[in-house]
Amino acid sequence: MSTSERTLVLLRHAKSGYPDGVGDHERPLAPRGEREAGLAGDWLRANAPAIDAVLCSTATRTRQTLARTGVEAPTQFVDRLYDSSPGITLEVINGVDDLFGIDVRTLLVVGHEPTTSQLALGLAGSGDDAAFEAMSLKYPTSALAVLRTDQPWQRLEPRSATLVAFHVPR
Repeated sequence: MSTSERTLVLLRHAKSGYPDGVGDHERPLAPRGEREAGLAGDWLRANAPAIDAVLCSTATRTRQTLARTGVEAPTQFVDRLYDSSPGITLEVINGVDDLFGIDVRTLLVVGHEPTTSQLALGLAGSGDDAAFEAMSLKYPTSALAVLRTDQPWQRLEPRSATLVAFHVPR
């Protein structure tokens, strides 16, 4: 990886449950989600650069997904990432340098659908065709898109990244 290159990992939260009387924001992971979030963490450790920082939605299922991955990095829980749009999520990513005050080379964002897939597809100006096609068809729970860019976070914009990998941990 070059000194200017950055890696963005977009993780859709793991499979959640639908307990009676629990609002959407508080929905927990289902047992399958707990297992698959752990598999997502295993895949990250084996296939991606070490995570320097994490942006995570405040929803219970995203927090639990992050915890199950085993990723330990400075984390900001951002309410704007819950019920977000690709544009809002990109704005939050553009502010990473101010949020963390460290040189973040690899950023993990734990979020929701349909925002996660729309953002990944919108950022990818080029890359792995098979991964792009798979991601375009479906972005299942626990799925990860890995994108690389030479842009600083504050200048990341649509079509400025390369899709390196798309993985669905099962």
